Amino acid sequence: MSIGEMLAATVPMVRTLNLEFLETTPEKAVMTLPDQSEYHNHVGGPHAGVMFTLGESASGAVVLAAFGDQLARAVPLAVRAEIAYRKLAMGPVTATATLGRPAADVVAELDAGERPEFPVSVTIQRGDGAVTGEMTVVWTLRPNG
Repeated sequence: MSIGEMLAATVPMVRTLNLEFLETTPEKAVMTLPDQSEYHNHVGGPHAGVMFTLGESASGAVVLAAFGDQLARAVPLAVRAEIAYRKLAMGPVTATATLGRPAADVVAELDAGERPEFPVSVTIQRGDGAVTGEMTVVWTLRPNG
């Protein structure tokens, strides 16, 4: 099962918004939000909350790709997030999430008995390439038990 299929199966909001996975690697995840009028705001583009969900979902996809082999001993959790809306988003938008620290460093902290935190940077763009939003989601790997 791919990361996209796993997220679609376990996170209902991914299915609700019809988010599409374009690429998922341990370093980067790319997701798109189709243009859907039922999720528009008052100016005809995707609602701010929908854009947040797209960005947070992309960040979760890269976290699962990078740390899926750690799920038996730790659960990934979003700790905090910040988003800046830069330009009007219209039509389909794409979020690209990149891991902000080397995965090996995060796993080393987990190995040392710590609860590591690490940022994931997200850029949201519309079809013409203009950046409509920038987001940082800080994640942790909470040890089980």
